[in-house]
Parts: sequence; structure tokens; C-alpha cells
Amino acid sequence: MKSRSIAVTMMAVSAVAAVTLAGCTSEPENGETSEEQGITFWVQEDLPDRVEATEAIVADFEEKSGIDVEVVSVAEDQFAQLITSSAAAGDLPDVIGGISLPQVRTLSASELIDTEAVSAVVEDLDPSTFSDKALELTADGDAQLAVPSESWLQMLLYRTDLFEAAGLDAPDSYDKILEAAEALNSSDLAGFVGATAPGDAFTEQTFEQIALGNDCQLVDEDAEITLDSEQCVESFDFYGDLISNYSVPGAQDVDTTRATYFGGQAAMFIWSSFVLDEMAGLRNDAKPTCPECAENPAFLAENTGVVTSIAGPDSDEPAQFGEITSWTITDGANATGSQEFIKFMMSDGYEDWIAIAPEGKVPARFGTPDEPTRYSDVWATLPAGVDTKAPLSDFYSAEVLDAVAAGPANIARWGIPQGQGDLLGALQGEQPVANAVNEVTQGAEAEQAATTAAETARAVQESLQ
Repeated sequence: MKSRSIAVTMMAVSAVAAVTLAGCTSEPENGETSEEQGITFWVQEDLPDRVEATEAIVADFEEKSGIDVEVVSVAEDQFAQLITSSAAAGDLPDVIGGISLPQVRTLSASELIDTEAVSAVVEDLDPSTFSDKALELTADGDAQLAVPSESWLQMLLYRTDLFEAAGLDAPDSYDKILEAAEALNSSDLAGFVGATAPGDAFTEQTFEQIALGNDCQLVDEDAEITLDSEQCVESFDFYGDLISNYSVPGAQDVDTTRATYFGGQAAMFIWSSFVLDEMAGLRNDAKPTCPECAENPAFLAENTGVVTSIAGPDSDEPAQFGEITSWTITDGANATGSQEFIKFMMSDGYEDWIAIAPEGKVPARFGTPDEPTRYSDVWATLPAGVDTKAPLSDFYSAEVLDAVAAGPANIARWGIPQGQGDLLGALQGEQPVANAVNEVTQGAEAEQAATTAAETARAVQESLQ
């Protein structure tokens, strides 16, 4: 569930990564115009309330444009299989929404994107209205692969009340994280809880944030695998120490890490901005259960700080991890209808679209040429939550919300800047990094775990050539 975790948007790409597919959508028949033919739109969302909200926005577009849109809700863990079979059958959707950066790269490697149609949309909307970083991450040289829509940001969240009582600094570096974990760890409270489950994309993403802060990269500028570099060995060693000595027993995943922190049993954890509405008590099936939360459901929200960028000892500057989700137009699609639809979703329909889940839909398009900050300004005022709705500003400080809003401008990712985005997608099947993380948190030597991860990554890279 993309709406509830940072892991799943990357899980759906692995089945497509090693094959090149030649399917395409059908051409207009019987002399129909693009408008008369309509378009098929796949949305990677299967939560009923969000599908319903999407359909309402689409209905508004249909009424205003006269273009029919068939909305197909696609479960994210089924996306790769459905794209593969649809491409093979020559029956791709025209538009896909909510796709992650690795998915964009995998679709591009399989030559399933109409880059000219996508580029025209960005030009019509005006590139200056978008985050430069978001455009950079969704492009391949001069080819625009997708229209960046929104982002979620991964964060280290921590108990400000406990940190203040102990006289601890914000945990924004390896040293400060370890210092705080050691100081606060006890039989009743874990100093830190983080993902360790093998074969899990959430584990890989959690570690990628830690690793980026120490300048541990998946590949170097020559596209050589560097997971066994000194920086990466240091990152594996740090995370292994943190989990082995200051965390809770057993494999941890996206659900258990949240539950531990929500239960008041951890001083720090790593999750995405999607947790913000839940931590404020706005979702009934994921409410905080800490002792103080019985009287004040928003206690954790009011006593949690966020660190977006972490610094390691081997890096000149800190780094942060996040995801850009985008729109794209498939090769052979009804380009005219698809372009009109995406432009609507990024303009007249954009506020309603990000309002579906503002905690995880930080605008990658800040505004319009006439109102440069229109969408960024409205974002913080939008009601978040599921069972209860309220603006995030009712619970979080301006400092916290500003850090989240700045996400699209500062996101770093493995592989994509070095032109190896297709490798990043392909690795989601093997998950060598997640497996290495699990090994070091169970006592394996960091150097050996890093070597094994690097060897697996090299084998996957060779399979793509």
C-alpha cells in the first residue's frame, strides 16, 4: 500500500526489468478522433476511498473536455505482471499515474514510453513551475520520461520530549543517532527501531537513506557497482551496530516499526511522510497506542521531531531519500487525449489530486507561471487523514511541515544520477541490499555482507547488458 508505506511503490518493477517489450495501445478506429476514442488510465491505487476520489476528479475532466476516461485501479504488487501481459498483448493503457522512479526507468528501458508526448506536456505546463530535482530525476538526458507529480519524503522521526529531557541534540548524524540510541535505550524503550526484514524493499529504502548520508552509492560515475566501498561498509557496520545493540528483537518491517514507535516503545524510527496523519490519530486502523495517547491521541505528533537529511563520517554533506511519483504516456497511446488529461490533473485537478493524501503527496509542481507558489501554499492547508480529517498544521510545527514540503527539491537516489535507473528497478527482485542489512543486524561482518550485496548487484547489472 503506497498510502501506508514507503516500500511498495518499488516492489512492482522487478518482473519487467530484464525484458524488452514491444506492445502498444491500439490506434483510433473507424475514423474516430482522439477525443471520441477516449483513453484508458491506470492508477496505482486500490484503497476504495482514494479510488473514489480519483474517479470524481476524472469525471470533472470528462465533463469539461468531452474525452472519455476508463479508470482502472491497479494494485501495486500486481503492476509489473499486468504491464508485462498488457504490453505483450498490445493493449497498454494510455496513461499511467502514480508510478515510482524505478518503474519509470523500467518502462523506459522496455521502450514503452512516448517521450515526445510527455515532454510536450511539461513544456505546455512550463518547466519553471516544477521542482528542478523532480524534472532531473524523471528525465534521461534530453528525454523527459514522465511528468513529476508529487513526492513523499523519508524521515528519521524522534521523540522530542525524551531528547530534551536527556539533553540530546537532534539525531542528524551517525554519531548523534548512536549517542541518542545508547542514552535512551532501556528495558522499556528501544533507542531506535528500523527495518531489517530480508527481501523487503522497505528495508532497502531505509538503508539507502542511511547510506546516502555517508556517500555510499550503488554505482560510481562509470556505472561500476560500489556497494562494497569503504563508505558502504561503514554504513552497513553503523546500521548493524544500531539494530544489534539498541533496537527490538526479530525481523522488523513497515508495520512493526510503526507499531513500536506508536506504542511508545521506541525513541526513534525511520518511516515516510505518509505516517504523519496516522501519528496525529486521524486513521482508526493505525492509531498511536502509547500510554499518553489514551488521553491525547495527538501526543506523539506533538512530541515528534523529524530529520530529513542524515550525515555520515565519510561524506561532505548530508543526504535525504524520498520518492517522486509521476504520470507517463505509453508508446502508441492516444497522445492527444492523454496529454490533455495529464495537463488537467496537473492544473485544474491538481489540488483535488494532492488532497487525496497530502501527507504523501507533496507537490512537485509548485505553482503556475502567474502564481508560482500556488500549490505549495495550499498543500499545508489541505485536510489529511482518513476517518478524521484535519490539516497537518493543526498538529505539527511549521518547522516540521517546511522540512516535508522541501522534499522534492532535495531528494537523492541511488543509480539514477549515474544513468543506472534501470538497474535500480531490476534489483528490486533480488533485494541484495535488504538481505545484507538483515545479515549485519544478525551479527554478520559488514565487509562480507557488503561484498555479497555487490556481487549480486554486478550479476544483475550484467544480465541487463
